[in-house]
Amino acid sequence: MNLNRRDFGKMALAAAAAPSLLSAKPDSVYGGVQMGVITYSFRDMPNAHTDAVAMLKYVSDANASGIELMNDAAEAFAGSPAAAYAAGRGGGGGTIVMGRGGRGASGAVQMTPEEQAKMQAARDEMMKQQQSRAEELKKWRLSVSMDKYKELRKLYNDAGVSIYAFKLEPLPPNMSDDEMDYIFTVGKTLGANHVTTELSTNTALTQKWGDTALRHGMRTAYHAHEQAKIDAWDAVLAQSKGNAANIDLGHYFAGTGQSPIPAMEKLHDRIGSVHLKDRKASSTPGGRDGANLPWGLGDTPIVEILQTIKKNKYTFPVSVELEYAVPQGSDSVVEVKKCIEYARKALA
Repeated sequence: MNLNRRDFGKMALAAAAAPSLLSAKPDSVYGGVQMGVITYSFRDMPNAHTDAVAMLKYVSDANASGIELMNDAAEAFAGSPAAAYAAGRGGGGGTIVMGRGGRGASGAVQMTPEEQAKMQAARDEMMKQQQSRAEELKKWRLSVSMDKYKELRKLYNDAGVSIYAFKLEPLPPNMSDDEMDYIFTVGKTLGANHVTTELSTNTALTQKWGDTALRHGMRTAYHAHEQAKIDAWDAVLAQSKGNAANIDLGHYFAGTGQSPIPAMEKLHDRIGSVHLKDRKASSTPGGRDGANLPWGLGDTPIVEILQTIKKNKYTFPVSVELEYAVPQGSDSVVEVKKCIEYARKALA
């Protein structure tokens, strides 16, 4: 069945009353393991950042029945002013135009005092615009009803897609308590049991995130990149029962050159969800040069990872995070579907 975004949205909303209108719902639970996808994976698709109905179609077409939902499309669905900025309707171009000064012997751009003043004025104006937009967004977040988020959850659930995690970026260290509460309220309204964010060494911040999550009956799961080692989450997990891990198993392998299975086994009861990708090991510990490849072409022990989760009956979801280059003639929906099919076979 071929649907445009408007048709898909109408049919998904009507599914509770007439479920036969929808084609087969996605099902990516294999051997008791919930395979899903972080919606960042579809960043190259049209309107992925601003249209939650379009995003639902991408997720469904990839046969993913669970997701870690990025905030952009969700907040756009609820009427966020940030959606207007993304579409170029928020006023102000925000582009700094370099002066036409010549180059010195070193090759550096040489600007006149007038050009330097113009550059600084442009930067100052951009900062003012960014601050104004941040204040407008905060005001909106603290006043918006949860009704649209309830509608969004029903839209996805009726189409067979659960939202197990909510990720909001960026997360400034000076975020107010009220805005932090908003994040967890949205996540819980959408059906998520944890919010994901980047692992921080700011202990006051991670204490606050963990305690706030606990107060909402949720967890904050911290994501790390190639810097992660087996003890990377020890400090935040000791701080608060509201803190958890969001291990990227591919990044872990690339950064350490070692299987992430021991870390996963160590932390299994404190994991909110994991990310999965196939990478080569980096040339130096913690390096970022380990190639990101289609599943089965890298060295991350994906089959062993999935079999370990299945064998031990771990209950955390596994999110495909598509970061390898999409082949010519394909798109991210096709590639995510390939990853999920790879997992299905691995879990058979």
